Amino acid sequence: MNAIIEYFNKPLLKVSLLFGLLTGVLVFVFFIGLYLIGIVPLGNNKILDFGIHIILIAFACWYYRKKVGNGFLHIWEALTIGYVVNTFGSLIAGWLIYFFVTYMDPAIFTEYIAQMKTLMLNGRAELVKNIGNAEFQKMFNEVGNMQPSGIIMDEVSKKTVMAIIPILVISLIFRKQDYSVFGNKP
Repeated sequence: MNAIIEYFNKPLLKVSLLFGLLTGVLVFVFFIGLYLIGIVPLGNNKILDFGIHIILIAFACWYYRKKVGNGFLHIWEALTIGYVVNTFGSLIAGWLIYFFVTYMDPAIFTEYIAQMKTLMLNGRAELVKNIGNAEFQKMFNEVGNMQPSGIIMDEVSKKTVMAIIPILVISLIFRKQDYSVFGNKP
């Protein structure tokens, strides 16, 4: 047991997981906020929560550089922080949303599926032209058969793809290395 505790007692991992937890909780609060004002909180309306991910990834890199790295942050540390915060935050948010949709208000998921089907039917001509009728029917049926548990992996996969460029940019902005180790050559 001590080996497990020691493994997770690394500052890089602790900071990343704490900021990831905060990210997931804030994304869920955003989800609840949309729900309370009467907007279906799944789908395209929820995409704005990615701003929370970006802000907290940047803040986590800044915090780690200032408090743990003593003013220095390697790019690999920043990339690690970014991906851990994003992935862990997405998992936490996905699970919280799943529990809410499963136990609190299942009608949200039903509305979400209906909206997705309507959107697909409205763009049917374009979709059939691009992917073919058979593939459109398959995709339409998959949407209809979607289960609430799919929200978790949907959250993680979308946020992972969306985060690639922002994490690289944030890592480059916040990195600062100690070049004195190379010596002062005239």
